[in-house]
Amino acid sequence: MRQIQPSEALFLPFLQIPSGHHHVADALIAEYKSIYPNHPYEKVDILSYGYKSIEKLVSSTYLTWIKYFPEGYDRLYSFLVYKQGTKKRTRQWHYETLFRPILQKVVQQAEAKILFFTHALPSNMASVLKQQRKIEAITVNVYTDFFINALWGIEGIDYHFVPTLSMKKHLIQCGVKESNIFVTGIPVHPCFYYTASNQNQKEGLQMLIAGGSLGTGDLECLLNELNLSSRVHLYVLCGQNEQLYQKLHSKKCCHITPLRYLHSKQTMNQLYDRIDAVITKPGGVTVSECLVKRKPLFIYNALPGQERINLQELTRLGLVQAIDKNKPIGKQIMDYFSNDYKQQQLYQQLHNYLENREQDSVASIIKRITQQTNHKGGNSISYI
Repeated sequence: MRQIQPSEALFLPFLQIPSGHHHVADALIAEYKSIYPNHPYEKVDILSYGYKSIEKLVSSTYLTWIKYFPEGYDRLYSFLVYKQGTKKRTRQWHYETLFRPILQKVVQQAEAKILFFTHALPSNMASVLKQQRKIEAITVNVYTDFFINALWGIEGIDYHFVPTLSMKKHLIQCGVKESNIFVTGIPVHPCFYYTASNQNQKEGLQMLIAGGSLGTGDLECLLNELNLSSRVHLYVLCGQNEQLYQKLHSKKCCHITPLRYLHSKQTMNQLYDRIDAVITKPGGVTVSECLVKRKPLFIYNALPGQERINLQELTRLGLVQAIDKNKPIGKQIMDYFSNDYKQQQLYQQLHNYLENREQDSVASIIKRITQQTNHKGGNSISYI
């Protein structure tokens, strides 16, 4: 195991897949650095830290599972991790055996004062350790989906950053103090709150098709079924799906622009400001970026597990439009843009969602909770 350097803040996703857990951790880091530019921090995946030799195997197994056996994964996820409305939390003994000593060692080595969890598993381990008084740091759950699964730690967690009011209400029912819950939305990089400058004059409708960082979600099938006019320009974010990128690039279609994975958040922000709507799957981070940018969202495909539950909640909130695969897809999209009432209805729902969030920025909330001197655990923590 590598030595963790002294770090006042630890950001804890899980797995090395470039998933929403890492994107949210990176967004939090950007916010943290904006208020504490000289304070050391570190992002740590406790699986690769403690069991580096098997992390790639676990990641590849997960990706294979959801690709080839989606229904089996969906059923198991619903059975083990998500039971709608449940407030019960049970000890995860098998995970604790593997990961609790690892997390405890990481926190002790770093001498961390605050821990941000963007994945449920390290949160669960911290919940146990905090209740046993084996760690003293401030603990913060930062939820990366639009629901709370049963693996997230609740007791022993000091603060909660939630995407929606319904999640706040659920936590209150679980016994969390209302003052310790902040409706922040799923945190996105600060640059997405600004409009990119020097945008070229747009001609006609421009849309983004995104399949997440891995380029999943049947993008090629979607493109074949869209049947949109050539006057509609499509930007296709292929992510790490190099095969799809090369296939689209070789066709040299004038109204389709394929894009590889965009590492730069600023470049992604410029792309959002160029387009009129997004066709995507209901991953928490992509959806949240689009909500912040106030872009209409059409959901074509949902991966098993988390994304299917996200879609249910987002549809209930009226924030997305699920595409019916049994009807012409292009017509459904164009019907929206020719219907003023539908557009006004969506923008009203977007407005309501954004208005229900905290008025303070994520950075301001982080500053507030780090500057307090008597947090829930009763320890004295001072940030200057």
